[in-house]
Amino acid sequence: MKDTLDRRISLLQATAINMTDMVGIGPFVVLSLVAQIMNGPWFLYAWIAGAFLSCVDASVWCQLGSTFPLAGGSYNFLKEGYGEKWGRLMSFLFVWQTMIQAPLVIASAAIGFAHYTGYLVPLNNIETKIISGLVVLSITFLLYRKIETIGKISVLLWMGVLITMLWIIGGGIFHGNFMAPIHHINDGIQLNNAFAVAIGFASVKTVYSYLGYYNVCHLGGEIINPTKNIPRSMYISIAGIAVLYLLMNISVASVLPLTKIQQSNFIISEFIQTLSGNIAAKIATGLILWVAFASVFSATLGYSRIPYAAATDGAFFSVFAKVHPTKHFPHVSLLVLSSVAFIFSLLFKLADIISAILAMRILIQFIGQAIGLLLLNKRKGKDFFAWRMPLYPLPALMAIAIWLFIFFYTGTKMMLSGLTVITLGTLVYFIKEKVNR
Repeated sequence: MKDTLDRRISLLQATAINMTDMVGIGPFVVLSLVAQIMNGPWFLYAWIAGAFLSCVDASVWCQLGSTFPLAGGSYNFLKEGYGEKWGRLMSFLFVWQTMIQAPLVIASAAIGFAHYTGYLVPLNNIETKIISGLVVLSITFLLYRKIETIGKISVLLWMGVLITMLWIIGGGIFHGNFMAPIHHINDGIQLNNAFAVAIGFASVKTVYSYLGYYNVCHLGGEIINPTKNIPRSMYISIAGIAVLYLLMNISVASVLPLTKIQQSNFIISEFIQTLSGNIAAKIATGLILWVAFASVFSATLGYSRIPYAAATDGAFFSVFAKVHPTKHFPHVSLLVLSSVAFIFSLLFKLADIISAILAMRILIQFIGQAIGLLLLNKRKGKDFFAWRMPLYPLPALMAIAIWLFIFFYTGTKMMLSGLTVITLGTLVYFIKEKVNR
């Protein structure tokens, strides 16, 4: 039985996987939430803040991903960054939290899909949950195939993402008042403590919409020419999505008043309805569902490689190391994560999941990973890395500071939940080590 993965994903396919994961349902759902939190035309600054953080943090991922192009991404980065003793603990904690937060990410996109379906067909609570569960099952079916086929499916889904975004942006441009939100972006703004608090809470939502720029790192063992293509795909993805998000927000704000944006449950559908009527709004909603489906597809693909990587390294349950005998992908890992995501999609609400996802990941995956890079650089030297970030170590230090800022604004409840998961994982790790000895 073949137990390795094939390098079949091209730069185009890697970029498509990243961008479909990044867009997802996030921007269509949180656009109104961000406008509520910021409560003024300056809500665009929260989207700029999300793009800035993504760009800074991507430098950490690029340096590690190009040097360790293996399945599992952060699992390998943490293990190498913290050395033999503490690296095993950090990498175990990452896989531990991944078994919870990865299904949460998948479930969030599925729940968002079901939410927007409510614009087309009125749904009660049970019907909404049934649809979100069916989305997870459908994605699992599509991913149960060879990686080169998955790469082609990703490009097809990506095309739907671009068509949707370009339609929304074009609607605002041709409406004739496209530049008004930019001209009035600073109207009434006061750079005080209240503004800092607002942008902190709003950035939690916008950063959620940018997550996924690093998905290619989880698929490192399947990327063609990873030293070049991993950094390229990440920066292309972030630049492209940042432009699309800003233009989409400007487009919506050029047509609808701020109060309408803040109160809407289906903001993009109502935006298209205002411009082109009910039929066009339903078509646009169908495209948004396409985007949400593509996001679940991409996220599930990337996350399924993490338990696999840990298991092949002997640091997780060996069953997760199994590779499909003919299709050559980690099918056990895929099925387990999908099963948990299916359960989560039936239990939780989207608003709660967004903050929980960030709180659970920031300390170990984002901050821990950046610190690990600094430690690795100190031990190995700059020539060890296949790719090196400009202005090192400034981007890594900035990423740590900004992630701490975002973590604080996930709220006390979510911060405690994140710390609880880490504490339990640490206890399990030391019990496991003692049993092994």
